[in-house]
Amino acid sequence: MKQLNCLIVDDEPIARDIIAHYCTNLSFLGIVATCGNAFQARDVLNENQIDIIFLDIHLPVLDGLSFLRTLKQPPQVIFTTAYKEHAADAFDLTACDYLVKPFSLERFIVAVDKAVHNLNMVSKISETPTLVDHSFIKAEGKIYKIAHEELLYAEAKGNYTKVVTTSKTILPAISFSSFENLLTSDLFIRVHRSFIINKSKVESIEGNSVLINKVVIPIGGSYKENFLKCLGL
Repeated sequence: MKQLNCLIVDDEPIARDIIAHYCTNLSFLGIVATCGNAFQARDVLNENQIDIIFLDIHLPVLDGLSFLRTLKQPPQVIFTTAYKEHAADAFDLTACDYLVKPFSLERFIVAVDKAVHNLNMVSKISETPTLVDHSFIKAEGKIYKIAHEELLYAEAKGNYTKVVTTSKTILPAISFSSFENLLTSDLFIRVHRSFIINKSKVESIEGNSVLINKVVIPIGGSYKENFLKCLGL
């Protein structure tokens, strides 16, 4: 397995040391840096190729959730926090996993394996340039061929992604960001942190909602301007 570059972001030195020690048990994990705040982490990301971030939520000045929202193309993010109540927000931001302190080495390895799986999925797609009008998705023990022109929309569902086509709905165990990377077609656009839609399937737009196949999908405030531009509006 190729070496994966990791970044640890936590304002507690002991917590950083524990994660760093856990990383030493997996030979393919290499720690590029450990940081005590989000601004140090931004500097590291600007200067290095990072594959996985172990990210605390309660950081000084800029918390982990807000920090993730500032990243246009984030690596695989594994949240490490003492607070359970932020899990939903974390998964809405397409986090790979959410570890509640104190967590065991076994639970840490499970999270890393998820990140590796997502990275491998992205790598396979990038190495196969012929997949321009469809994607192969594994769900419920089957592998589905999804034609991009038949895909209506996709919705983030924690560790899963709800994929809705003209003929079926499937729930593959793939993160939202990894699924988005499968969509090489220019048909698709993210209209909300939890929704990607097929532009050609838009029936109408009203206020901060778009109608597709009689389903009302919200348009996030930070996405609306770009969405309308893509539609030539």
